[in-house]
Amino acid sequence: MNYFERNDNALIFRQEGETVRIEGWQNNSLRVRSCMMGEIREGSAALLPAPSCSPQIEIGETEASITNGAIKAVLRVDAWRKSLQITYYNRKGETLLSEIPSGGALCLKARQFQSLPGGSYRLKVSFLSNPEEKIYGMGQYQQELMDLKGCNLELAHRNSQASIPFYLSSLGYGFLWNNPAVGEVHFGTNTTEWLARSTRQMDYWITAGNTPAEIEENYANATGKAPMMPEYGLGFWQCKLRYYNQQEVIDVAAEYKKRGIPLDVLVIDYYHWPRCGDYRFDEEYFPAPADMVKALHDMGIETMVSIWPQVDWRSENYEEMKQQGLLVTSKAGVDVQMNFHGNNVFMDATNPRTRSYVWEKCKKNYADLGIRTFWLDEAEPEFATYDYECYRYHAGTVEEIGNIYPREYSRLFYEGQRENGQDDIVNLVRCAWAGSQRYGALVWSGDIFSSYEDFRKQICAGLHMGLAGIPWWTTDIGGFHGGVTDSPDFQELLVRWFQFGTFCPVMRLHGCRMPDRPIINQAGEVRERTGADNEVWSFGEKNYEILVKYIKIREMMRDYSRSLMREAHEKGAPVMRTLFYEFPEDKNCWDIKDAYLYGSDLLVAPIVYSKATSRRVYLPKGARWTLCSTGEIWEGGQTVEVNAPISTIPLFLRDGKQNYLIGQI
Repeated sequence: MNYFERNDNALIFRQEGETVRIEGWQNNSLRVRSCMMGEIREGSAALLPAPSCSPQIEIGETEASITNGAIKAVLRVDAWRKSLQITYYNRKGETLLSEIPSGGALCLKARQFQSLPGGSYRLKVSFLSNPEEKIYGMGQYQQELMDLKGCNLELAHRNSQASIPFYLSSLGYGFLWNNPAVGEVHFGTNTTEWLARSTRQMDYWITAGNTPAEIEENYANATGKAPMMPEYGLGFWQCKLRYYNQQEVIDVAAEYKKRGIPLDVLVIDYYHWPRCGDYRFDEEYFPAPADMVKALHDMGIETMVSIWPQVDWRSENYEEMKQQGLLVTSKAGVDVQMNFHGNNVFMDATNPRTRSYVWEKCKKNYADLGIRTFWLDEAEPEFATYDYECYRYHAGTVEEIGNIYPREYSRLFYEGQRENGQDDIVNLVRCAWAGSQRYGALVWSGDIFSSYEDFRKQICAGLHMGLAGIPWWTTDIGGFHGGVTDSPDFQELLVRWFQFGTFCPVMRLHGCRMPDRPIINQAGEVRERTGADNEVWSFGEKNYEILVKYIKIREMMRDYSRSLMREAHEKGAPVMRTLFYEFPEDKNCWDIKDAYLYGSDLLVAPIVYSKATSRRVYLPKGARWTLCSTGEIWEGGQTVEVNAPISTIPLFLRDGKQNYLIGQI
């Protein structure tokens, strides 16, 4: 009986209608696919085409193996159950990951396909779990956890949740669930289980490396790398909900200029348009947008505008987009997918014709005015109830392929801008999936609350996003909901968050500050509100001095930040890095969740509790650390207590590098 065969550079297994195909896919990596009652489908949800490689394949009667560089897969057939178990090893012969066995009388299946109407399957793939293993990555989940072992995660997007199914293991491998279906993953202590609600086949990718940096570079080679960050992405960005008219935009920019405060980008938030789906400025509030953009450019400031994927029933483009099949469709009932300032449905970013249509509108009404960067809000998309089974995209049902939507949304603008002759592309987006990074996606962490608890969660979120392959990440400094501009408690939180934001990939002040006030247009229609002031001079004179100091520190670091963006572009390296990324041999570094490295040289330890003026910081082994505020030096491998009055964030220099910052914090 021949269970195994070789097909070019792939190892094939067949048994009772199942076909498993394993092949080399980039250096030190394997792609694994399985299907029932058919042939393996080509194409890929996230992986780029791989250069040809020549793995070593060995075939026996009930055992076969395939080796590609540092990783080896051994396939063993259970002689009794005729079931297949796959185990992955590194060069040393150490087990990285193994599927569950049949369990004898338990009749377990590592790859379980349950037929669904229409030819798809509910899929569960199960692996044995090493209880000593630590797991990181998987995108952005709003929780104050670094090691994801023991976590149950939804494989779906929500406002402030970006599900990117790649993780890095402390055992020395990385794993991508190359499947955009809505589902779940359970990182249990006994098994790890991946579930897809609806899919045509199993598809995952696994890589091995000696260090986290090697694993991350392998992953970036497989799914794509971020372009080079434009120069205007390295400084300070000003935003609020919302600058609702043209004069307000110009006045804020002019005030920054008058005060001599460096400002790279000024952001015009949502509902600057008449209706969602109009993709243009509302002439009542922005009568001469070309003049406004020119005025900002003359001050050396880039203009960013918000785009929403919603299309209001009353939009000037709705009927045409509906007739042309450019909208997400509801499977039943009234076709309202979000009710906000009207009945809205979403444009279908998975449809190439939609991408072309929307970009032409945005080119005419924004890009042709000189606007070079966009804020792609609502990118999950934010269905009113997240009932994923209710909707269908051009590319398939949301249950089957829904998680690609935010990536295709970023792709829409990136490809349009490239066709328009623009090379320096960065667009702010509220969600991402594997591969979003190659489309210039700068992800921010969504509509989080103005609290220290949410602040702490953002540190974990940013670090996980970097490990999931998204090096460009940021937050609303101060949080989005609930911040009262003149509240002393909020002002303290904002200062601490602002200090953290200085050492994020992008430094951006935003939020819906209270008290807000309503806006009513000339026709008597209630428009979206505008929040209280949110500029750096809005929070009292003492706080103003601190905030301006940190903007200037950000400017001082411009050359360093640029070098980090170069590493992200060339190697896929995170800009925000876990301590273990740089110090994998120090076991203590694998458990730190409240401090991180900005690049390789700066250890950042934010103050993340109310009224705190000091904190304990672990300094990794293998380096000497200089405290910026005092110049004190410590050897690594110890925990130190440092003072941090409201004007100071604990910042340590690695081996004396970036020493121009000493005394500046």
